[in-house]
Amino acid sequence: MNTIIGNWGPLLDGSVLTLKLFFITLLLSVPLGLLLALMRISRVRALSLATNGYIWLMRGTPLMLQIVFFYFALPILLGPAGALPGLPTAVIAFTLNYAAYFAEIFRAGIQSIDKGQYEGARVLGYSYTQTMRHIILPQVIKRILPPMSNETITLVKDTSLVYVIALDDLLKVVRGMVQRDFSMTPFVVAAAFYLLMTLALTWGFQRLERRYAAYD
Repeated sequence: MNTIIGNWGPLLDGSVLTLKLFFITLLLSVPLGLLLALMRISRVRALSLATNGYIWLMRGTPLMLQIVFFYFALPILLGPAGALPGLPTAVIAFTLNYAAYFAEIFRAGIQSIDKGQYEGARVLGYSYTQTMRHIILPQVIKRILPPMSNETITLVKDTSLVYVIALDDLLKVVRGMVQRDFSMTPFVVAAAFYLLMTLALTWGFQRLERRYAAYD
């Protein structure tokens, strides 16, 4: 316990960085994922194929490799302008990676809606944008909540991968404390943090599912 009290500051800073990366990634990757899903199902074949290739690339390579690529390769490809600090680099890598996963979730949800609803919307004079906004997406949100919940919880745990670019997230701080003090207590603290995050997200998504279930 003395180890935790004596290192409360670094633990708090590590937790803040982890939370910051999580929320920024979620804020950026969800709308980007929706945009990619709409591009993926576009009738413009070139756009659909390009988006499908992007999704295949981001889902088919490890997130850790992507983080390392953006951190070390961008300065080589773009020169000094590509040399970004650790956190922005992590945000870019996480956002592009998770947007690909969210895109497939959105795509599956959109394609699960009966095509008769699109035809009915056209009869009513709705444009494609109006159809998506007022008819399709409200139904899609309800259907994709379970997989979105799983992916979001995975994001919480994946934030620990930023140790590869020396960011002082919670798990990196905890590992340093364990190696220095030969105490396993910091690992217990880290586990409790991740479990609480997971619990909060699970509770939030369950509330959303119950809310949308009321409209069945």
